[in-house]
Amino acid sequence: MNLNGTTKLGVLFLGRERPGFDVQWGSEMERRVEEFLGTSPYETVSQKAVNNSSLREALALYREEGCDALVVLQPTMSDGRLAPILAQQWGSPLILWATPERPEGPRISSNSLVGTHIFASTLRQLRRPFEIVYGDPSETRVRDELYEAVQVSIVARYLKHTKLGLVGYHAPGFIDMHADPFDLNSALGVQMHHFGLQELLDSSRALSEEAVREDVAKVLGMGLPFEDITAEDLPTNSRLYLAMRQMIEEESLDALAIREWPELPNIIGQWPYLAIVRLTMEVCPTAMEGDVDGAISCLVGQMLGLGPAYLSDWLEHDRETITLWHMGNAPLEMCEPTGSQYGPRLAKHFNIPKPIVVNANLKADQPVTLFRLWRCDGRYLMMAHDAETEAPKRHLMGTNGLVRIKNRDVYEWFDELCHAGMPHHVAVFRGHHQKLLRRFARQANVERVDGVTHAPASS
Repeated sequence: MNLNGTTKLGVLFLGRERPGFDVQWGSEMERRVEEFLGTSPYETVSQKAVNNSSLREALALYREEGCDALVVLQPTMSDGRLAPILAQQWGSPLILWATPERPEGPRISSNSLVGTHIFASTLRQLRRPFEIVYGDPSETRVRDELYEAVQVSIVARYLKHTKLGLVGYHAPGFIDMHADPFDLNSALGVQMHHFGLQELLDSSRALSEEAVREDVAKVLGMGLPFEDITAEDLPTNSRLYLAMRQMIEEESLDALAIREWPELPNIIGQWPYLAIVRLTMEVCPTAMEGDVDGAISCLVGQMLGLGPAYLSDWLEHDRETITLWHMGNAPLEMCEPTGSQYGPRLAKHFNIPKPIVVNANLKADQPVTLFRLWRCDGRYLMMAHDAETEAPKRHLMGTNGLVRIKNRDVYEWFDELCHAGMPHHVAVFRGHHQKLLRRFARQANVERVDGVTHAPASS
C-alpha cells in the first residue's frame, strides 16, 4: 500500500440557504483557509454546499476526483440537518474544521465552533468517526492538527484495503496470537491470506544459484560483522529472504507474519531473523511467531509515516523501566551504529545455536513509542505510550533495549494490560507518536487502553 503520493483533499464549505451571521467574516475565513491550502502539500478540490442537493453534488464530485480525505468547514454556522446526510453519503472518516470568531465587535460573527460541535455530536451518535480541528490557519498549532487529522483519516481508510499474509500458524502455545480472518476483516477491514510453510520452502529451493549469489553479495555489502558465523551461512538465509520477498510481491502483501519457530531451524538449520530485519526495512512489516496483530501494529505505524518498527518481547520491568528483548530482529537504524561494541552483528541463536540472528542494542537516549493492537472480548484494543531509551542494565544476546516510562507506574500498567488481554509483543517506533496513534484509534473504531480499569473476565 503506497501512501507516498500526493494526497488529494476534498474541502467542503457549508452554509445555509438563507445567509446568516457575518457573511463578510465568513468569506474572509474561507479566503484564509484556501490561501493556506494553496501552500500545503495537498492537492485540493473545493466546493460549497447549502442544502441537500448541493451537498450530494459536492460529495459526488469528491468521489469522482478520488479524494483521499474530506475536510468540512462552517465559516458561518450551517444547517445541522446536513450532518446525517454527510454521514450517510461519505463512508470514510471526516475532518471537521471550526474557524474562529471575529476578534473585535460586540456581535457573534460566525458561530462556527457551535455549528461544528452540533455536527460532531451528531456524527458520534451515528457512530461515524471524525476528527476536530479548531482555529485560524495562520496558527502553527492548527496546521499541525490538520496534518495529523488528515494522516489518521487516510490510514484508517486505506487500512481497509490492505492484505496480510500468514505463513504457517502462531508459535506453539502462543494462543493469544491466534488470528481469525473474519474477525480481522470485520474489525479493521484487513484481508488475511494463509500460506503453508512448505510453500515457502519450495519457493526457496526453486531459486537460482545466481539469484542467491547476488543476494549474498548484497548482505556482505551491508558490512555487518560476523560474531560466530561465516559467509557460508549466508546462502540459506538469502533463499529465505528472496522467497518471502517473492511471496510479498506476487501476492501484493502489505504485511507478513511467519511461524519460524520451531520448524525452520529444525528443517533448514537456520533462523530467518536476518531476512525478517531486511524485509521490515525494505519491503513491508514482517513479524515472527505468527503474530498477525503484531504485524498489523507495525503496518499501521509505517502507514502513518513512523518508519519500520521493532517487534519486541516485554521481557521484564520495574516501576519505571521496561526491558525490551527479542531474538535479533530490530531494524538496523534503531540500533547502535554498525561497528560499535553493541552495534548489529550476525550471530547464532543463543538458545538453539543456529544462524542467523542480528545481535544489537537499541540506541540509547532516543525517544520511542510503544504500540500494540490486539483482539479481546470480540473487539480490537490498542495501547500507545511514549518512552525514552536508555543503556541496558546488563548485556543480553539478541536485540537488547531498555526504555523509561514517565508519569506511569509500570507495575500497575502491566497489570492493566494483562487484564485487557494484550499479547507479549509490543511494536517499538522511533520518536514520540502517542497522540497520533491515539487519534488513529478513534478513526479505526479501536478501544484505547489508557489507564481505564477493565472489568474482570466473567466466570
